[in-house]
Amino acid sequence: MSPNEHANPVAKTTMSVLIVDDEPGMRSFLMKALAKKFALVETASSIAQAEELRSHGHFDLLIVDIRLPDRSGIEWHEALNDPEHQSDIIFMTGYADMDVAIKALRAGACDFIMKPFHLEQMITAVDRCIEKRLLKRENFMLKRELSHGQSSTIIGNSEAIRDVKEVIERIAPTNAVVLIEGESGTGKELVARQLHLLSGRSGAFVPVNCGAIAPDLLASELFGHTAGAFTGAKGNREGLFSYASGGTIFLDEIGEMPMNMQTALLRVLEQRAIRPVGSEKEVDINVRVIAATNRLLIDEVEAGRFRRDLFYRLNVLNIVIPSLRSRPDDVAELTHYFTLQLSQELGIKDVIWSHEDLQVLQQHDWPGNIRELRNMIERCILLGKPPAEYWKKPASVMVNDAMGYPLNWPLKEVEKQHVTKVVDNHNGNKSAAARDLGVSRKTLDRKFKDWLNHAEEGHEDT
Repeated sequence: MSPNEHANPVAKTTMSVLIVDDEPGMRSFLMKALAKKFALVETASSIAQAEELRSHGHFDLLIVDIRLPDRSGIEWHEALNDPEHQSDIIFMTGYADMDVAIKALRAGACDFIMKPFHLEQMITAVDRCIEKRLLKRENFMLKRELSHGQSSTIIGNSEAIRDVKEVIERIAPTNAVVLIEGESGTGKELVARQLHLLSGRSGAFVPVNCGAIAPDLLASELFGHTAGAFTGAKGNREGLFSYASGGTIFLDEIGEMPMNMQTALLRVLEQRAIRPVGSEKEVDINVRVIAATNRLLIDEVEAGRFRRDLFYRLNVLNIVIPSLRSRPDDVAELTHYFTLQLSQELGIKDVIWSHEDLQVLQQHDWPGNIRELRNMIERCILLGKPPAEYWKKPASVMVNDAMGYPLNWPLKEVEKQHVTKVVDNHNGNKSAAARDLGVSRKTLDRKFKDWLNHAEEGHEDT
C-alpha cells in the first residue's frame, strides 16, 4: 500500500506548509500541487522572507531548497529555536552531494529530494511526513489521556441512563455541536468520549477543562501561538484545536470561559477556522465541538455572564446527565465496576462487598455523584473498611466532628482518618491534598501504601 493510501486526507487539510525556493517556477509548481492538500500553503524566495512568514503563523511542514541566496537551508533549519513544536522539513537540491544529503538528514529532515523530480516523488515524501506528524499528535493525546486515567465506559442500566445512551447513539454520527449538562461528577466527559467513539471521526478526542486553565493562557492552549506572541512564547506552538484535527474537542466547564474567549469561540464555530495568538492568518479546521457545563447556561446568559448568541450556537443538540441519587439502581453496578478497576490498579486481591454494604451505598445521597462514589470505594479499599463499617459510628465512640476524634483512637488512626478526609475534600486529588497537609506528594503516596500493606496483612490474618 502506498503512503498516499495510508495518509489521512481529513486531517491533512487542516495543516499548513511553507515552500522556500528562489526559483519562481518551482514555487508555483509546488504551490499548485499542494494547495488542494493543505489548509494553508505559503511560499518564500529567501530565508529572510520565510522567517517573516513564520513569525506570523505556524507551519506543519517546510519544503526548503538547500542553496538559497541569503543562507543555507540546512543552517537555517539547525538555527530554528523551536525544539518542542518544530516543523517537519523536506530538503530539495539540484546538486548531487552525498555529504550534503547526510548533513540534511542529520539535521532532522523528513526527506531529501534531488532536483529535477517527478511530482509523485514529492507527494510521497509529503504524505510520509504528514503521517509522521499525525502519529506524533496521536502519541501526545494518548499520553495525555493516560495521565488523566480516563475511561469511555458508561455504566448503568436504569431507565434514565438508558435514555442517555439512546440519545448518544442517535446523534453521535452527526457533526453537530453538542451541549452536555449535568452536576459535577455525573460523567459528562464519558458521554463526550462515547459520542466521539460512535461518530466515526478519525482524529483524536481532546478534552479541555476551561476552568482549569488561566484565562490569559486559554487562547494559546486552544488555538496555539507564534514565536514572540507574548512573554515566554519562544517558539511557535500548535493549539489543542490542531491536535483535535479530524476528531473532537471537548470543552468542559464551558461556563467558566472568560467573555473575550467566548467571543473568539463563537467566531471559530461560525467560520470553522482558528487564528493562533500573534498570527495574522486563519487556518481552516475540521473539528467537532462538544461542550459541557455543571451550571444552567441559560441562567448565566440572563445574568450577563455568558453570551446569548454563543449559548444558542452551542445548544444545537442537548444531553442532560441524571444525578446518581436519581438512579440508585445503578449504584450496585457502578460499585462492582469501580471495585474491580481499583483492585487491579492498586494490585490487591479482588474485594467483595456484602449486601449490607451495597444497601448503605444505595441509600447515600451522593452530592458528588459518580466521582464521589469512586473515591469512596478507593478509600474503603485502602483503609480495609467495608462501606457499611466505614459509615457506622458506635455509640461508645460517637463524637461530633467539630470536637475532634474519639479519645480512645491511636494517633496513627487519627492521622489516617484526617488525611483521607482531606483527600476526599479535594475529590481524590492527592497533590492538592498534600499541599493543604504541608507534606510532599511522595510522602502522601508512601502513607497510603503503608496503610494498604497493613490492610492486606489484616486480610491475610483473617
